[in-house]
Amino acid sequence: MSGGLTDIAGIRVGHAEDARALSGTTAIVFDAPTVAAVDIRGGGPGTRDTDLLDPERTVAGVDALVLSGGSVFGLDAAAGVVARLAETGRGFAVGPARVPIVPAAILFDLLNGGDKAWGRFSPYRDLGYAAAVAASAGPVAMGSVGAGLGARTANLKGGLGSASALVEGTGARVAALVAVNALGRVTVGDGPHFWAGPFEEGTEFGGLGPAPKIPPDAFAWPAKPMPGANTTIAVVATDARLTKAEARRLAVTAQDGLARAIVPAHTPLDGDLVFSAATGAVPLADPVGDLARLGDAAARVLARAVALGVYHARALPVTGAQAAWRDRFEG
Repeated sequence: MSGGLTDIAGIRVGHAEDARALSGTTAIVFDAPTVAAVDIRGGGPGTRDTDLLDPERTVAGVDALVLSGGSVFGLDAAAGVVARLAETGRGFAVGPARVPIVPAAILFDLLNGGDKAWGRFSPYRDLGYAAAVAASAGPVAMGSVGAGLGARTANLKGGLGSASALVEGTGARVAALVAVNALGRVTVGDGPHFWAGPFEEGTEFGGLGPAPKIPPDAFAWPAKPMPGANTTIAVVATDARLTKAEARRLAVTAQDGLARAIVPAHTPLDGDLVFSAATGAVPLADPVGDLARLGDAAARVLARAVALGVYHARALPVTGAQAAWRDRFEG
């Protein structure tokens, strides 16, 4: 069984959740400083330290990335990851000091029915620390976990998904991890087929394949947009050796995966964002041509991860909660 993002050697993933708040955090921890970049397409992103990822910035690699629920409060999760990394001696060297580099992105899940009355300080710093401690190289848990716990979409419970693939002709692998909290639908209308159906491997998200027919309402604007369900945040990673500029191009191309898997995507109401990371273990024989192959594969892998996040999700334990895909179509 694919481990998803952790199929890339040198990457560990951990989740932490607050069952009362119905929210959580996912930490992506790199074994060594790793080249990273970001591409932001949504109109309402929430981020920390993404400016460091511009190709002209001094910092060459990051120690971790964070995806979190909690809107602006969730940005505190990065501080928890920083604390854990500092304990282990990680970080950018500034004389004798070490400064862990941990960019982060958040989604809005404040209106999902969980208890957000946490007082002066939110739980996200502690969640970030716990997620970093829990980070492992094992298969990535999916569905209603980590940053995907409180996520929703237009018609079904959202969640966290991850997938990977070998990239033909390059010797490299790409993988994706995504927290799906979309304004749009991941399924074709209100039926069971996923927009990402053409990219499914085996029966990983139900085995239904592409929708045999596109219903007239498949592209209709959601009649009752779910409040706050309007951000999908992701990480795509590869073991290829890339510069920061090349990693940025990988993130740009991977965004196509969101457009293939969510309808609509990248709206003014979304904070859609894709981080990219390259561990550098596999040199590319043809930097331009192979980068094109990597981007194409990353888009397909990200589309699969979106469907997997919704496929594995479970309904929230609150009155009037959205149905999960499995409850509606397998129950």
